[in-house]
Amino acid sequence: MDTVITPQRIELPPGAVLKLLGNWQDYQVLSQQLGDRSSPRIKYRRGEILLMAPLPEHGRDASLLALIVIAILDHLNRIYESFTPITMSLSEISGIEPDFCFYIENCRAVVGKKRIDWESDPPPDLAIEIDVTSYTDINDFLPYRVPEVWILKSNRLLIYRLQEESYVITESSYFPNVREIVQQCLQMANEQTTSEVIRWLKNFLRGQN
Repeated sequence: MDTVITPQRIELPPGAVLKLLGNWQDYQVLSQQLGDRSSPRIKYRRGEILLMAPLPEHGRDASLLALIVIAILDHLNRIYESFTPITMSLSEISGIEPDFCFYIENCRAVVGKKRIDWESDPPPDLAIEIDVTSYTDINDFLPYRVPEVWILKSNRLLIYRLQEESYVITESSYFPNVREIVQQCLQMANEQTTSEVIRWLKNFLRGQN
């Protein structure tokens, strides 16, 4: 597949990342053109627009990571809201599309909402990104002040937490030892289905009581 960017068509081969010079208005036009399509993904940073066509492993890993979070939240009897796909945007500043977002501490604030106002509503407590093509930058989350961001890169989970005005790699504030759990699940997923991995995880968590 060739790369095609026209007013009528936007097509990128799987795994491709394309950077364009553009302003907020250009980003909005491209976003409207893409509509509800899952590919390519689109991101806006001041003065530039990035397009990325995910590889199949992107969706598989995103789904696995989200199911791990859901299994642990259910095990801990925590209430939550989750969103995917979701577009986070601040006019003239930023537009990003995390793979998954979870509201945990602030879940009551978004119950029943059809749209989230990123100027006034709280940010998600946890955002998840799968970075297969070096498309993700942790600083993209700074304008939204997301407290915790997980980035899976090269089969390694990086857990970032917001400390004042920057992100630092540390442990999760919500799930103790989650890095080890995720690594075990990822290793198992090389030879087993997602459903088998999550079934193992639920049994493992029950055994920790």
